[in-house]
Amino acid sequence: MPRRNFKNTKAKKDKNITKFTKSIIEVLFQNPNKPLNYKQIAAALNLTNRIDTELLIKNLNVLLADKKISEVERGKYKINATNDYMVGIADLTSSGSAYIMIDGLEQDVFVQKGKTRNALMGDTVRVYVYPKKHANQSRAEGEIVEIIERNKTEFTGIFELGKNGNFGFVTMQNGNHDFFIPKEKIKNAQPGEKVVVRLTNWPEGSNSPFGEITQVLGSPDDTDVEIHAILLEYDLPAQFPEEVEEEANQLDTSIDEAEAARRRDMRNVTTFTIDPKDAKDFDDALSIRKLENGNWEIGVHIADVTHYVRPGSLIEQEAYKRATSVYLVDRVVPMLPEVLSNVACSLRPNEDKYTFSGVFEMDDNAKILKTWFGRTVTHSDRRFTYEEAQEIIEGKDGDFKDEILTLDRLAKTMRGKRMKYGAVNFDKVEVKFDLDQEHNPQGIFFKISKDSNKLIEEFMLLCNKKVSEFISLDKHGKENANTYIYRVHDDPNPDKLLDLKNFIRQFGYELEIGDRKTTINSMNKLLAEVKGKPEENMVETLAMRTMAKAKYTTENIGHYGLAFDYYTHFTSPIRRYPDMIAHRLLQDYLDGKKSPAAAVYEDKAKHCSSREKIAAEAERESIKYMQVKYMEQFVGQTFDAFITGVQDYGIFVEIPETRCEGLIRSRAMKGDHFVFDEKNHALIGKRTRVKYQLGSPVRIKVLNADLIKKQLDFELVDA
Repeated sequence: MPRRNFKNTKAKKDKNITKFTKSIIEVLFQNPNKPLNYKQIAAALNLTNRIDTELLIKNLNVLLADKKISEVERGKYKINATNDYMVGIADLTSSGSAYIMIDGLEQDVFVQKGKTRNALMGDTVRVYVYPKKHANQSRAEGEIVEIIERNKTEFTGIFELGKNGNFGFVTMQNGNHDFFIPKEKIKNAQPGEKVVVRLTNWPEGSNSPFGEITQVLGSPDDTDVEIHAILLEYDLPAQFPEEVEEEANQLDTSIDEAEAARRRDMRNVTTFTIDPKDAKDFDDALSIRKLENGNWEIGVHIADVTHYVRPGSLIEQEAYKRATSVYLVDRVVPMLPEVLSNVACSLRPNEDKYTFSGVFEMDDNAKILKTWFGRTVTHSDRRFTYEEAQEIIEGKDGDFKDEILTLDRLAKTMRGKRMKYGAVNFDKVEVKFDLDQEHNPQGIFFKISKDSNKLIEEFMLLCNKKVSEFISLDKHGKENANTYIYRVHDDPNPDKLLDLKNFIRQFGYELEIGDRKTTINSMNKLLAEVKGKPEENMVETLAMRTMAKAKYTTENIGHYGLAFDYYTHFTSPIRRYPDMIAHRLLQDYLDGKKSPAAAVYEDKAKHCSSREKIAAEAERESIKYMQVKYMEQFVGQTFDAFITGVQDYGIFVEIPETRCEGLIRSRAMKGDHFVFDEKNHALIGKRTRVKYQLGSPVRIKVLNADLIKKQLDFELVDA
């Protein structure tokens, strides 16, 4: 008689107990106010045989002992409402683990592979958070116990044919949960093509979800196919619904003199726009004139989008759904139909336009003496590109030279005051591409912020700040209870600041951590000191990682990075829905209306923050794709680079000339076994003690440019 493998039997039983435990919790969560007996739970789980029922009862006893459930009546059970169970959004990794993003928690909850309960990227899940193993444990860990809501049911990936052609599968970019496709659901897909797959079901015990192919997009080598896939993956609509376009086309976009008479008429004041050379939606303009008392009157004029987009309209509903325009490498997905974004609301030269304005009287030292907000009618005299305005600032003659030079001087004065008060001075560099007619990248260049960019930035910051102060403070400067939508930026993570301080000491730098002003002044000094040094990118990267993410909310906590106590987004209503909210609330308060309840606006703020994050992810995906496509031609070539990230599985390396980042896997690093030193952001050779540290220069060879994964693979070469 064969010997029974008790070890395997026990393992199988433990697995079943774990499975039942999660299932019981899920059933009880779905019935929070109704105690259930074991028969009701068994029925909900479709358990019919005696062995499963006995296992269920054992599970109930385990959960009772662990105080995860309570026996509220004899034989009837309810879930214990404790802080151990939290709801959040699943962010899956390529290794199969997940991070759960939970409102109110500074750090995400880590979930190991095998404990994600079939969650997919972006799903709303309930997670059981384990008690901390020790006091110094920085990140909470847990397991997913319930999928509350699927984020979506359609995904993009690469189709491959299974063995003998009897089935197919779709591989996802992040390497998680490839979809099994039954033969009858393959349709016309060919191996290697980019497709859209719909989740149909996920059978109990299956490692993979089942799906059906709904759309064949084409080859991943085709730029248009890949950008289309990004739009689908992030649920970004390529077109407006027909009824929305129809409503927009029926709007009266002419300037009515009766309406103009109800506004402050500023058409005779010198006004112009300064925008990127490829811009079509000009949503802000500046006016300037010298007053008789010697002061300056500066007008910040913003497209009056809410004059045309009425609450409850189809355009309004679609704008809220989108919440932001999305700027991919080769196209824009606008928030508003083109007749509004590029025509009616765009402050084009030599056209009268309805605007919502902030008008500021200031002296030669940029001190604000008077402020006025209200609806206006304006007329732009000139459309400048940033390059044209920059040439004038640098000494070239041009239209409105005196006005531009005055605005530049005032902007620099305001910027100096802001930096002195404690604003963070990060110089952002944007990656841009030269594209051919087929939208393929022919070159990479960087958009660097110059004086003309900073001129516009300062006056937009001024307007956003002053609007939020106007609404939030009474005439005596005391805070009132008016509901408003703020753009807030929380203080940096103190643990990350301390890590940065300790890390940079080995390079001879110091960071003083104290109150807000002390910390930021020290941070700005540090950023200035590393300019042009080999460790510049490393220090800037770590400094940025200490910062919180900005978001929209009705609960004002100020904006740390800008050093503003009150800040909002008011100046870009063509491309941001929060700015439309800000316009409407400002007009309501100007009209003397009472403050509305904050709850509705808080929900809108959360929606807008969520859509902003999705837009940023889509924009990054399009940049990564173009970078990988551009680097295809350089496979096999070597470059100087520097380390931008260190993980236990390898190092991320960036080529500075293109900002293209690739991965060198630790298992492919020759000559030693490398150990991850998390504290010092390094991989260190166990035998040789060779150190590859964040910011270190390296010489690399491009091994592979994977368009499907949007990933570059590098290898180290001898210097």
